[in-house]
Amino acid sequence: MSAPIPNVRPDPDRVLVDIANYVADTVITSDEAWNTARLCLMDTLGCGLEALSYPACTKLMGPIVPGTIVPNGARVPGTQFQLDPVQAAFNIGAMIRWLDFNDTWLAAEWGHPSDNLGGILATADWVSRERVSRGQTPLTMKDVLEAMIKAHEIQGCIALENSFNKVGLDHVVLVKVASAAVCAKLMGGTRDDIVNAVSQAFVDGQSLRTYRHAPNTGSRKSWAAGDATSRAVRLALFTMKGEMGIPGVLTAKGWGFYDVLFKGREFAFQRPYGSYVMEKVLFKISFPAEFHSQTAVECAMTLHGTLAKMGKSAADIRKITIRTHEACVRIIDKKGPLDNPADRDHCIQYMVAVPLIFGRLTAEDYEDKVARDPRIDALRERIECVEDPAFTHDYHDPEKRSIANALTVELNDGTVLPEVVCEYPIGHQRRRGDGIPLLEAKFRTNLARRFPARQQDAIYALCSDAARLMATPVNSFTDLWVI
Repeated sequence: MSAPIPNVRPDPDRVLVDIANYVADTVITSDEAWNTARLCLMDTLGCGLEALSYPACTKLMGPIVPGTIVPNGARVPGTQFQLDPVQAAFNIGAMIRWLDFNDTWLAAEWGHPSDNLGGILATADWVSRERVSRGQTPLTMKDVLEAMIKAHEIQGCIALENSFNKVGLDHVVLVKVASAAVCAKLMGGTRDDIVNAVSQAFVDGQSLRTYRHAPNTGSRKSWAAGDATSRAVRLALFTMKGEMGIPGVLTAKGWGFYDVLFKGREFAFQRPYGSYVMEKVLFKISFPAEFHSQTAVECAMTLHGTLAKMGKSAADIRKITIRTHEACVRIIDKKGPLDNPADRDHCIQYMVAVPLIFGRLTAEDYEDKVARDPRIDALRERIECVEDPAFTHDYHDPEKRSIANALTVELNDGTVLPEVVCEYPIGHQRRRGDGIPLLEAKFRTNLARRFPARQQDAIYALCSDAARLMATPVNSFTDLWVI
């Protein structure tokens, strides 16, 4: 007969303690991280405003029970909703991610660290309004930016060496973990509270990646992160009510995360927590496209211009070869029917075909009215992906973090056009100088989708003034975004 399991409650797992120590104690000193966080705030909320034009997104928004009013609730930017922090986090998180246009982090695991803003902004706004109602000082937008930097870092640093997708789990588990940590801190949690909240996030049910992959790709991938960040807020709230944590959630023999969900492997770490991820995060500036295809779309836009100068068009193309990296092949190299916009924005052939035909790639181009054009599927069938090991190596190199693609076009008359190569997309850290003016223009465009000119100008002016923004109470900031 086997020996009984010792019933001695363990100390918290080291991973939990390291996260809590970082969130509770680390002072962010990187000017680049603070400035990038400000740009990230602008871009992320702008992406959410664009999504409000899509009924498929807005049908999921608002209170769970129509007409519910929460007097000190959190604002949902671009709407008139004022909701409890859990539902507000879902609303903000869903609109941010809906069009696949917010920032990206690529490593052993990929994801979108700005997804955490759903929980962060909802929590900070609700906490601020509650404080003001009691005559206390609200949180400021500096607190929001700090929480963004730290959530980016937690999600991104765990992702560097640990592939959740290879065990079938979706990357939003890391949104839940990061949001739980920083939201507990925003609620006034201690180091122990942060440990407990993060443990609850790890023990919680985790999403499968089924909805991201053929033949089951669907719109859940657009609200999965909103679900994760809102769940994190709920778990942090439970913790702040005194709910106990699960200290051995990762390492418990037979029952812990590692044994049950990670094939018995412990997490590996490349670097300590700091501000690396926010500094190097990738912005989607030009195209609402899955990030592994961003450089391919840039190449396709270049080739569209080349063909036009030659008096040719996509109809003259016999074959296209995409030289790419392994992650691209594994995630978005897709043949056969594409059933919905979520399917199309995860197909590199589609995202290359559209700009070659039309000279553009916008969110509207994933909708049925464009996808019905028979030229798109005909051109998709002539596009092949081939992995280049050098591209894969540079993709994982922590100093390069490239997302390279190269396109070679062969015409019907036998002419082979010179290969067009793009290693770093416009949103990469190495191209910040070129990217920031375009990112600011994208933000302006998105503000204009929702607000009258005076309101647009007020929001833009505040977001462009770092010192004034950081000193602004969170509730005053979110009040500017009410339509």
